[in-house]
Amino acid sequence: MKSADAALVKSKDQNINGKFIKTLKAMSKNYSLYLLILPVLAYYLIFCYLPMYGITLAFKEYDPIKGIFGDHWVGLTYFKRFFDAYQFKQILSNTFLTSFFSLLFGFPIAVFLALMLNEVKNKYFKKYVQTITYAPHFISTVVFVGMLVAFLNPRTGIINNLLGLLNIDSIHFMQEPNMFIPIYVISGIWQEAGWGSIIFIAALSSVDPELYEAGYVDGMNKLQKIINIDLPCIKPTIIIMLILSMGSILNVGFEKVFLMQNSMNISSSQVISTYVYNIGLLSNQFSYGTAIGVFNSLINFALLVIVNLIVKKVGEASLW
Repeated sequence: MKSADAALVKSKDQNINGKFIKTLKAMSKNYSLYLLILPVLAYYLIFCYLPMYGITLAFKEYDPIKGIFGDHWVGLTYFKRFFDAYQFKQILSNTFLTSFFSLLFGFPIAVFLALMLNEVKNKYFKKYVQTITYAPHFISTVVFVGMLVAFLNPRTGIINNLLGLLNIDSIHFMQEPNMFIPIYVISGIWQEAGWGSIIFIAALSSVDPELYEAGYVDGMNKLQKIINIDLPCIKPTIIIMLILSMGSILNVGFEKVFLMQNSMNISSSQVISTYVYNIGLLSNQFSYGTAIGVFNSLINFALLVIVNLIVKKVGEASLW
């Protein structure tokens, strides 16, 4: 019995060694292809994987003199400090609401725009609309926020000038805390709706034309065609994109929020990313800032897993 087991183990070892040698021969034969991919692997190793060791700062008392390897461990001290901070609930609420409303209103509009563009038969008009809707995505964030400030200026802004024609007093939009999230969401839709619709337009282009022909034979109008053919065909794509969006729901863009932020709207514009900037960089509390960033990433990962499991239980498309 023991000899049979030994023979089986030896056979498995030989198979593994044989496969390993075969792989090495294939690699040596096509070494030029592996050399081509080497810079890409080096990039991800140096700039993506090695810096991940910096996560340990969240559990250490960072000392610039000793460096990242010479600090002593403090466990979950900084996480507890963040949870006990008087701004914790406000920051978490601002971050979640800003991202949630951006997703709630921005995601359906991107799908709607893709469905509408799919119905446009005039290719020149379609390209014109696509160019107009895609263009804001390529505007620099600094320039984009500068445009917002100009449009919403209480004296010279176009919005307040229109309100003046209706005998409505000027509104200091950028100074009103309760206006920050609506401005962020609406401007985000303007900037990203066209760009976000690209993947759905691509999914619609793969719909079998025979389905449309069958729909026309059955007497479907355009609305019925969208509901009964287009939406079911791109449903897996919509679900996958929604899961990915839920996995980054707390990742509110730093640049745009930071540029829109001022002392008057700070109560509603202070989000996790700007708080980390103020704490980690301006106050030199690197370990504390890292702990907040790790907490943010863990929440996003948990939401991604939970939403994916829920979708999988329902029987729809999922990431894994």
